[in-house]
Amino acid sequence: MRITFIVIMALLLGSGHYFVLSRLWGMIPSVVLRVAVVVVAALMLAAFFAVFIFRDVLPLSVGAVAYRVGTSWLMIFLYLLLSFLTLELLRVFHFAPASWMLSEGWGGVSVLSIAFVLVFSYGYFRYRIKKRLVLNLEIAKPAGNLGVLKIVALSDLHLGYGIGKKELESWLPLVNAEKPDIVFIVGDVVDNNVRPLFEQNFAESFKKIESKYGIYGVVGNHEYLGNLAKSVEFFKSAGITLLRDTACFIDEAFYIIGRDDRSNPKRKKLSELTAGIDRSKPVLLLDHQPYHLEDAVQNGVDLQISGHTHNGQIWPVSMVTRLIFEKSYGYTKKGGSHIYVSSGIGIWGGKFRIGTWSEYVVITLSTGGGC
Repeated sequence: MRITFIVIMALLLGSGHYFVLSRLWGMIPSVVLRVAVVVVAALMLAAFFAVFIFRDVLPLSVGAVAYRVGTSWLMIFLYLLLSFLTLELLRVFHFAPASWMLSEGWGGVSVLSIAFVLVFSYGYFRYRIKKRLVLNLEIAKPAGNLGVLKIVALSDLHLGYGIGKKELESWLPLVNAEKPDIVFIVGDVVDNNVRPLFEQNFAESFKKIESKYGIYGVVGNHEYLGNLAKSVEFFKSAGITLLRDTACFIDEAFYIIGRDDRSNPKRKKLSELTAGIDRSKPVLLLDHQPYHLEDAVQNGVDLQISGHTHNGQIWPVSMVTRLIFEKSYGYTKKGGSHIYVSSGIGIWGGKFRIGTWSEYVVITLSTGGGC
């Protein structure tokens, strides 16, 4: 099954590149530039595969460049593919500007180049700005003498070749400025390889986060992709309390339940995790992938925080995630359960967000007890 999937993806990627590069070849009037474009595209695509195939042996600096170049090319390629498919459709219906754009000459090349510079510059700007998303929520359950719990939630950091230690450290003042009671990390701390996190000592950065109750986290699908055992080891070295199908009672006031990622087919059901807890206390759930949100309602969860979707990251992928997930981004309430799905503070691949934002979530949770 896996081989079949790889073959199908390779055929789609190959045919897509043939279509895109043949259209570029027909537009560019210079033979030298035509050849240069094809060669550069081939090298960028090769860089993408190289960083995944040779990720354990490439020098970190080389791997970082290959990763950023290769994944950025995939996003540029997607937009080239959509652009040429649209122009071909318009040409079929005899829309004159489309024929002009696709014909050989510097006019069409210039318009396309300017458009792509503007779109991807905008996408890079959108990624660099970290949106402060504020939620003020209330639950009726008492939490001992704790009247208000201030939470900072981060998801989808994707640290490694794409997002380095320096960038991670630029996020820490945002977290500490909130003076949180507790920090949640809702999966995908690792990108595709945990090796850069150890070799560049990312763990020491997490120890600079300040909060009353510490940092609690769960694994995501990328911890599985990047070597689960090593990822778990990293969480421990970074001072993050990792919850894998575990519930813990904090300060005799509230529960945190951390689910293992659904990449694990043997993970426990939520009903098993809530079976032994006192549901008269607030129950907070961390679950990386936001599937089956009704489970939270049925099992007395007061607040669920998820990530994973990136809100699609770039349009039109954002439209696809809306079709896949009941809630692909943002806040919803089901029954008595507050649910928030974050777009994530980090990103996978090229650092572009087109139609979405990177964010960190600040939740002020007022409970029925305390003052």
